[in-house]
Amino acid sequence: MTRKMVVTEYVSIDGVIEDPVGMENSGLGNWTGPFSRGPEGDKFKHQELQAADSMIFGRVTYEAFAAAWPHMKDEAGFADRMNRLPKIVASATLKNPSWGDTTVWNGDIVSAARTFRAQSDGTALIFGSASVVHQLAPAGPIDEYRLMIYPTILGAGKRLYPDGARSTLAAGGEPAVRRRHRAAAIQIGLRRGHS
Repeated sequence: MTRKMVVTEYVSIDGVIEDPVGMENSGLGNWTGPFSRGPEGDKFKHQELQAADSMIFGRVTYEAFAAAWPHMKDEAGFADRMNRLPKIVASATLKNPSWGDTTVWNGDIVSAARTFRAQSDGTALIFGSASVVHQLAPAGPIDEYRLMIYPTILGAGKRLYPDGARSTLAAGGEPAVRRRHRAAAIQIGLRRGHS
């Protein structure tokens, strides 16, 4: 059995995934902040993280998370889990990762992802990290997309798929059904389709 690779994203209606909580200084601001994902959305995100055995990031997302998460605490244990899980960061420039158990992929990330996927079973979550998604999606190692869509149009920013990219996805994955969270976010699960 192989490890499942899951992209988990907050997405604007116009497909932007960049900097949803304003940690990356992109100029987009905290575009998810005005909305609540509600208790069901919180529960899903907690269960998703608990079920994962590793996380994959691009450098920008990794550095933003590494600056924030080690200082966070919560009663549900989300922060502790984030800090304890093994992390992989795809970067040609990061030399000394500072956040817990971190491995750097600094070459061909598609080959590295395929090797990592084949090493064991489990679930690797890819948080944000448009650069990673843009490289892995056309090559095929992504098994599933878990998208929480927020009712905002940004008009700029990195999108889930860049202009000109094509892919076939099918309904399925987690959540198995679409969910609405207090009129703020809609959650859908998609899996890799057939080309």
